[in-house]
This record gives sequence, structure tokens and C-alpha cells, in this order.
Amino acid sequence: MKCTANSRLIYLVTLIACLVCSGPAWAQAQADLSRILFTNVHVFDGVNEERMENASVLVENNLIKAISRDELDAEGATIVDGKGGTLMPGLIDMHWHSAYANIPMAVGLNSDHAYHLLIGAKGNTDALLRGFTTVRDVGGNVFSLAKLTDAGMYDGPRIFPSGPAISQTSGHTDFRPATAIPADPDMPLVYMERVGHVMVADGVPDVLKRTREALRMGATQIKINSGGGVSSSFDPLDVTQFTLEETIAAVQAAADWNTYVATHTFTDEATRRALEAGVMSIEHGHLLSEDTLRLMKDKGAFLSMQPILDDEDAIQFPEGSFSRQKYIQVTEGTDRVYQLVREIGVKTVFGTDTLFDPALAAKQGKQLAKLGRWFTPVEVLRQATSTAAELLALSGPRSPYQEGTLGVVEVGAYADLILVEGNPLEDLDLVADPQSNFVVIMKDGKIYKNTLQ
Repeated sequence: MKCTANSRLIYLVTLIACLVCSGPAWAQAQADLSRILFTNVHVFDGVNEERMENASVLVENNLIKAISRDELDAEGATIVDGKGGTLMPGLIDMHWHSAYANIPMAVGLNSDHAYHLLIGAKGNTDALLRGFTTVRDVGGNVFSLAKLTDAGMYDGPRIFPSGPAISQTSGHTDFRPATAIPADPDMPLVYMERVGHVMVADGVPDVLKRTREALRMGATQIKINSGGGVSSSFDPLDVTQFTLEETIAAVQAAADWNTYVATHTFTDEATRRALEAGVMSIEHGHLLSEDTLRLMKDKGAFLSMQPILDDEDAIQFPEGSFSRQKYIQVTEGTDRVYQLVREIGVKTVFGTDTLFDPALAAKQGKQLAKLGRWFTPVEVLRQATSTAAELLALSGPRSPYQEGTLGVVEVGAYADLILVEGNPLEDLDLVADPQSNFVVIMKDGKIYKNTLQ
């Protein structure tokens, strides 16, 4: 027994000595994980039509440090052999609802805010593993989820939160029941308003107040509703919402905070009023005319449109319902507007606007690939990378991501990267199946997926 005890003692002393002596070396090994070198890759930078062939990309911490066709000095860095794949920017969904996308409507309307965010956290993790490293959340109180994601508590894309979608009475996000009208000025807010998912505002003072409240909560941009919607119960598509003065109030309040307004609208009249007021992001726009699209281009506004069609991925509204009728009307405009957008040259970004359907949310990549019906692959990928980042940049100092650039592969950009097995500039359908074709997914310099080995 004495011999055994001595042996154990010698072992423990030796182990402690090794740990103490190797401490700096172990720390260095850990630090080296912050330096990752991608080799043997062809780089799509998010902008150019041609890839940089046979390149290497060095990531240090959370930024891209160097890109070269020559050998890079990256002593001690973790090497990722890309095996001839395409290294491209992480994807950006510009019309995402973290709190709503993955929760059935009946469940969402009968669950509390915590439930919404817990489902949203899981849904955003899945979105990240589909290659979406950034989302612009255009309606819903997801400020805590955004902060905890940035802090590393949850895995998910970067979030640009709008906070409550602001609507007039009878507008697209007036979620009050039919029996709530006429409204009593002393009537308490409905639950969706109390938790900050939506907000009703009427008149310039109220619009100013609610816009400023959203900015106080941490909105990176403001979301209002300027016209009728599909999923809403009380507003036909043709109605125009918020007066010009109310819309100007929202735009001015946002401008005072050095950011911009995005608005939900489908029709010419509603869109033109929003553009006149200074709105910079038109959400949807499936019923717009050529004249209005040309006005958008002249104003420098962005179109955030979704490739929705009445196909196998159609939103499942009950047949014959008010929402189903409106959905058909919207989808009938999709083909025409996308053709005009490409012809005119309107700056267009990709978004999904998935609501209350986890199965449809899982098809983010498939929705992006559908744009190949109207655009070349490079035009499609720009919508979800560099052009999307241009619009995000309008948030100015309200963006929490000031250290690097988004949506591109360039020195000084955030290391939000996807390694694709194949060339999506030739075969856009690769993005429709990220599980099979995205072999490495990195966000902020951290690898979340690697199936190369």
C-alpha cells in the first residue's frame, strides 16, 4: 500500500508540475484558435462577378486580417483546407421575425413573451446553421435576445432589431380584438403592445412618442406600417395608412437618432407617400407600378421584397379566407415587380418574412434560390450580402456592430463566412440545401459548423 500511495503522490506532483510549466503554452494554444487560416478556397467577396481563385483568407479574432493568392504568414494558426470550395460572406435575411417565424399563430397568440423568445432563440440557432449570420428583425421585442446572442449566451445571427412595429388604428399591426372599438382612451394596452411586439399610434404626437420609445428600447431602425397587409384581419391591401404628417414625424424622430424608417406597404399610393416622407426601406411592394419603382430608384430607397408565390411553399391561409384572397393578389404581382426591379435597377435586398410556420422558416435557403427565376446568381447573392449590408449601414451609430464591415469578404470585414462545396455563382441551388452544401459556417470569427473532417 505504501508503494501505491507513493506512486500516486509522485503522479500528482508530476501532473501539477506539468500543468504549471505548460500553462503559457496551453494558453498560447487557446489563443491560436483566434487565428484561423482558410487555404485552397475560391473567394466570392459579395460584390464581384468573378471569384478570386486559389486564395487564402486569414481570420484574426472576429475580423478578416488578410486575403491573398500568395502564401500568408499565419504561424500557429488553425488551418482549414477549403478543398477548392467557395468562401463567401454569411447570408443576411432583411425581413425576419425572430419571435414569430417558428411559432404557430394559435400558439403565439396564447403564449407569453418569454415563450416567444425561447422559441425564437432556437429558431435563430437553426437560421445560423443555414448560413444566415445576420438578420434584420422588423417587428417584435427581441432586444434581450439580440443582447444575449451578442454576449454568446445563445447561438444565432446578429440581430438588427426594430422593436414594436408601429401601426395606426385599423393598421397592419393593430392586433386588438374586433370588440375593442370604439377605443376608450383609458383602455389598457393589449398584451402584444404591453410586451413591445407591436404598437398603435394615431396623430403626430403619438407617433413621435412611440417612435422615440422604440429608439429608447434600442431599435437600430424603425418599422412602421403604411398600407394594408395579408395576415392582418381588418385592413384590405388597397388602404393607405398613416398621414403624410404622421409618416414625416416617424422619419424625423428616427433621423434625430441618425437612423432610418422601414415601412410595410404593397401599393403605389402608400409607397409614394412613404417615399415623400423620407422612408428608405420599402418592405414588400408586390403591387408597385413601374413609375413608383423608378421613383424609388431616384430617391435611393431600397426594396425589401420576398419571392412569394402560390406554390408548394405558399403560406397556408384557410381557403376562401380574407387573408387567402389577399395572399393570391400579392403573389400575382411578384413576377412582374421582380422583372421591373431588375430592368430599372432598384436596389433590392432579400428577406423571407416567415410568420408562424417553422417548416417554412427552415426553407430560408430555398427562398433565396427562388430568386434565380428573375436574377443571375451573383445578383441574387448580392441581395443577401453586400446590398443588404448597404441598407443595414443606414442605421449608422445605432448599429451595435461598428468594428468591421458586414456582407463582404474583404480585409477589415467581420469574419462572417460560409464555405460552400461547389460554386454558387454557377449553381445557385447550392444555397437551397445548406445542410449538405455549407461545409463551414463562421460568425464573428467562431466556427459553428465544420463538416470538412
